[in-house]
Amino acid sequence: MNTHRFAGACARLATMVLAWGVAGALTASAMAQPAPSYLALFRQAESASPRLAESEANIRAAEGQTVQAAVRPNPNISLEAENIAGSYPYNGLSRAQTTLSVSEALEIGGQRPARMAAAGAGVNAARAQREQIRADFAYDLALAYATAELAERRAGLATEALNRAQEDERAARALVNAGREADLRAVQANAATTAAQADLEGTRADVSEALVRLTGLVGAPQSYTGVSQSLLDMAAMLKPPVIEPPSASPAVRAAEAARNAVALRVTVERTRVTPDVTVSLGFRRIAGENANTVVAGVAVPLPLFNNNSGAIATASAELAAADARLNTARLNAEAEWRGASAQALAADRRLIAAAEAEAAANEAYRLGRIGYDAGRTPLVELLAARRGLTEAQMRGLDARMARIRAEASLARVMGRIPFGDNP
Repeated sequence: MNTHRFAGACARLATMVLAWGVAGALTASAMAQPAPSYLALFRQAESASPRLAESEANIRAAEGQTVQAAVRPNPNISLEAENIAGSYPYNGLSRAQTTLSVSEALEIGGQRPARMAAAGAGVNAARAQREQIRADFAYDLALAYATAELAERRAGLATEALNRAQEDERAARALVNAGREADLRAVQANAATTAAQADLEGTRADVSEALVRLTGLVGAPQSYTGVSQSLLDMAAMLKPPVIEPPSASPAVRAAEAARNAVALRVTVERTRVTPDVTVSLGFRRIAGENANTVVAGVAVPLPLFNNNSGAIATASAELAAADARLNTARLNAEAEWRGASAQALAADRRLIAAAEAEAAANEAYRLGRIGYDAGRTPLVELLAARRGLTEAQMRGLDARMARIRAEASLARVMGRIPFGDNP
């Protein structure tokens, strides 16, 4: 009796565990969803991407430096007591002299305006850097989105190729069973089917990897199950690139802003050669004479050992490096523009050729299948025709991807968001 009860309890527990597992799977399935359109995903990522969040934090840090740069030095207050706790007649407080004074360092030589100007240039540099990061992120997101779609499309073609391979194998086995083909043909067809199955598994793994990368790039809490917009289908509708490159790309503007900020820091270091003047004003109480006096003073440091030459040399070297980075950014922007334009034009031609090749390969496979079923075409030609069709379809996808990549590169150089509006 106890055994029956124990078995019943185990059965109920197994049912509950199974129900929980099914509920968990349904919940995970409900939470998982395809990625929205590219532009909508980019808008969402602007508030969630760690890369863009870092650039916003850098702007706030630069703005904080502008506030600090405008602050004047704090005044000093001091209290001094003289002629106390000494030998007679100064062993008491009857002859004490107490001085209360306030001193303030005066920045001269244009130090404060130079510091404020350098801090303002730092804000401009941070904002320009944000625009560059935004353009780079839009480029990376476009490639990740298109790569995920490309992986899905490849998996779809691999599925079609497997279906064709299975149909060819069934036809080969039917001919073998009818005595019209040798057993070797069935083995060959089976090997081709197995290879198609392996290719399909590889493409499925590529889909999972591409979707994980897309999810991680935008910081989504759940991995996407696919993409909801086709960028590859837009490849044939894109306009040819213009001949002349843009006047300045985000990378060039960021390099220019950074160079201006460094140049103003050189000015700041040069103004620091002028020493600060400290003025003081105080009130002195002379106890022995029951008198009060006013004390005033001026202090100026002697620049005998420190004339800030090292800091000036460092800032000047940093300015030379910034000039070099600016020149490099200009050369890279022009080279990237010309390279992307050439790739776009080549991809347009590849798209036309790939479409013609795919149509020819599809017709070749259709005729090969008809001929094989009629016994006029050998199996090896049918298998070659099927491989040719799959390869032609894959080349068409590669041509579309190349055009999308070129368009994303052109958009990055121009500082706009590809495949969407650009306010």
